Amino acid sequence: MRGGCALALLLVAGFCMVSRPAAAQRAADFDFYVLALSWSPTFCALTGNDRGDAQCSSSRPRAFVLHGLWPQYERGYPRSCGGTSPPRVPDGTIARMLDIMPSRGLVIHEWRTHGTCSGLDPQSYFDTARRAFSQITIPEALRTAKAAGSASPDDIEQAFLKVNPALSREGIAVTCARGRLEEVRICLSRTLQPRRCAEVDRQACRAGVIDIPGAAAR
Repeated sequence: MRGGCALALLLVAGFCMVSRPAAAQRAADFDFYVLALSWSPTFCALTGNDRGDAQCSSSRPRAFVLHGLWPQYERGYPRSCGGTSPPRVPDGTIARMLDIMPSRGLVIHEWRTHGTCSGLDPQSYFDTARRAFSQITIPEALRTAKAAGSASPDDIEQAFLKVNPALSREGIAVTCARGRLEEVRICLSRTLQPRRCAEVDRQACRAGVIDIPGAAAR
């Protein structure tokens, strides 16, 4: 499609869940983080619109949002380390995250599923997630939900590497769902420094070209 070619050229010129849960569930027992950036138009088109998710409000279309910051092992990952009664996320903490995680339910889910495995309290965990999110530059062609078209996963990856020179090809993975851009996942050390992650990288999208839907996609 014409729009797809244009977007792919912009990406190149501008330059033009992970694995399976592991058995161990001890909080703070992990090797690194995966920063998951979700392409909101795809989430909304495939899931969010049907359930009326706040993230998909037409009054404020979104591009990349923070899906989560996930503690990860070299193989597999811990999950739900808080048991059946994890610490509650304070309302103030939830409210402060809504600019980059635009759903109260998402914030709570990410804490229960992943944050409880970080060894941090809710406020410290989400402060860490915000720092990780803020240190990644989004390529200009993907900064708004108006970006619609198609590109190869490699073009998208290269666009991120262009504006984030500290990242490496072995530390970033572009994922897809039903032929559409789903997420960009970036591996960071426990001190939020870019690092390689073979297992995450192997799970990247293998399609030749994927659609990048705009906010109006259904």
